Amino acid sequence: MTFQENLIRARSHIVFLAALGVGLGLVLWLEGMGEQPMATVMIPDPTTRLEAVDPLPLAIVGESSERDLEHARIAWTYFENNVDEGTGLVNSANAYPSTTMWETGSYIVAILSAERLQLIDGEEAEARIGKVIDSLGKLRLFDGKLPNKAYHTRTLELVDYTNKPSETGLGWSALDVARIVAAMGLVERNHPGLAPEVEALLAGWDLDSMIVDGELMGTNIVAGEIRHNQEGRVGYEQYAAKGMMLFGYDAYRAYEVKENLMVRDVEGIPVPVDTRLHRGTLPAFTVSEPYLFDGLEFGFDARSSRFATAVYEAQEARYHETGTLTAVSESHLSEAPYFAYATIWGGGAPWSVLSFKGERMDSRRTIATKAAFGWNALFGTEYTDELIDALEIAADPEQGWAEGIYEATGELNSSVTANTNAVVLAALAFRASGPLIRSVR
Repeated sequence: MTFQENLIRARSHIVFLAALGVGLGLVLWLEGMGEQPMATVMIPDPTTRLEAVDPLPLAIVGESSERDLEHARIAWTYFENNVDEGTGLVNSANAYPSTTMWETGSYIVAILSAERLQLIDGEEAEARIGKVIDSLGKLRLFDGKLPNKAYHTRTLELVDYTNKPSETGLGWSALDVARIVAAMGLVERNHPGLAPEVEALLAGWDLDSMIVDGELMGTNIVAGEIRHNQEGRVGYEQYAAKGMMLFGYDAYRAYEVKENLMVRDVEGIPVPVDTRLHRGTLPAFTVSEPYLFDGLEFGFDARSSRFATAVYEAQEARYHETGTLTAVSESHLSEAPYFAYATIWGGGAPWSVLSFKGERMDSRRTIATKAAFGWNALFGTEYTDELIDALEIAADPEQGWAEGIYEATGELNSSVTANTNAVVLAALAFRASGPLIRSVR
């Protein structure tokens, strides 16, 4: 038998030995070619870049100036004008008799803030909150479990997004429900005498059905069937999780960020962005709003203070780079399509402005009143002072604060809403006494 024939007969052994040698060489290389060999194969943790962000100090002033109080009185005018006398619920936009659990939570925040600013006394605050709780207890729930996505403020009927009665409803929003639950936590902290009413209300809702394996689950109607879907993206998801945790619900996966976080550089600042799609069609976006709510209502934790600082600093950096005042968030618009997400990052690009359907509409970027007041209360920089000065034209003593100023034209975005005026009040209350979760009694 020739040497060549022997090689052929032994080829399987040779292949095995060669593979063994390659494997051994790889192990020796990983162990011996450096002190940190696994760094070349591990997936980097995106939170590490944000951990390097130096959180800005909070700017709690400890008192209210006369200017602050005048600004607060203008914001409170919105609620004096838009609360239904019969039900005690507030219109989501001026003179539009529809609301969601999100806007109802904003109204609760507005009441507590107005009380701290001494625009109303404790007795009036409790009466207003009690009326809201009473009406919430009368709502017909979607699928008999949780509040529908929208209700008529006068009749308490389930409605669609055009405010027309809907027999079945639209489903429930886990984020909206978490917002009203968070507001009820603030009520218990500031008005413990209302705790029995709060507990009775929440006991009548099937809150367990919207948390599955630590995640927040909403519902939609698709082809006549109820579909469950995970809700929340980085920022909103963690804020909502905190609200549920106030009442002992285990929203641990909603509060965590590592699985769904990426970092994008915007004006040289590392900004937190969600890796998941928004409404299944476009990359998720980053806006100011959830970080404002978190700081003003709960007070930041170590992580959210860094994230909020990055989100704010990217906006200030854009101003220094372009000379254009920047304070962006989601906002109602005074013209079609009447709502837009003005992002720090969204739809795959920085500073994109997106419609509900994901269409770009950058000409409608708004210097948002609520973002300006919120950032000014939280961080109180020279830049935020400049924002407040520029937005004085959005103040209407007869109606409340408008949404802001259209960046492209300098014209007023004249839509007037519950959310914006609630954030103004919460911001001014924060300047005086810190986050709403902190009892000042």
